[in-house]
Amino acid sequence: MAYGVSSNTFLLSLGISPVIASASVHAAEMFTTFVSGLSHLKFGNVDKNLVLKLLIPGIIGGVTGAYILTQVDGDAIKPYISAYLLIMGVVIIVKSNQATIEKHFRTRFIIPLGLAGGFFDSIGGGGWGPIVTTTLLANGHHPRKCIGSVNFAEFFVTVSESITFFLTLGLLKNWMNIAGLILGGVVAAPFAAMLTSKLPTRWIMIGVGILIVILSVRTLVLTFL
Repeated sequence: MAYGVSSNTFLLSLGISPVIASASVHAAEMFTTFVSGLSHLKFGNVDKNLVLKLLIPGIIGGVTGAYILTQVDGDAIKPYISAYLLIMGVVIIVKSNQATIEKHFRTRFIIPLGLAGGFFDSIGGGGWGPIVTTTLLANGHHPRKCIGSVNFAEFFVTVSESITFFLTLGLLKNWMNIAGLILGGVVAAPFAAMLTSKLPTRWIMIGVGILIVILSVRTLVLTFL
């Protein structure tokens, strides 16, 4: 769930502009999220009701964010996103010791979450998984179903964002970057889905929490150095 964030950070470190980096990552994610989504579906990690609740808000937020990014610099809001994710990462680690897991997803809560996840995903070049999955986990929902459902919905959100980038930017010139991202992501996705279906809930939450904290701290440090 940190594919977009880590890939976008790497491209930015190479001197690629935020809008081209985000567009490149999302072009690659059309393939990686397709493989990831099908893999999670195969391993029984997908809650179809949750996917339906996230889908439309996520697409609306993603298209809006992608269009805005082509007009402004998305780097200005990255520290705020990272601070939010850092807090959520700590909450997840704390909640990993709690036995109670909610079984139902509240619609009123998920609609604004989907909007925010899609918006910040396209603005920041990644963030759908960290924002949506992290928030759901922090609220006590089942890790396996959260991760699988959010990954499955991400394919449709990513396609809508990529179409927006294509219509506003035209054909992307960084095709070699895109090809490399596709190859690495497609190879890794099935293994990640399999591990999600096998690992104990507590260790999934601890692992996700630590990953989010590390990435968030790294982004904040790089921002203020």
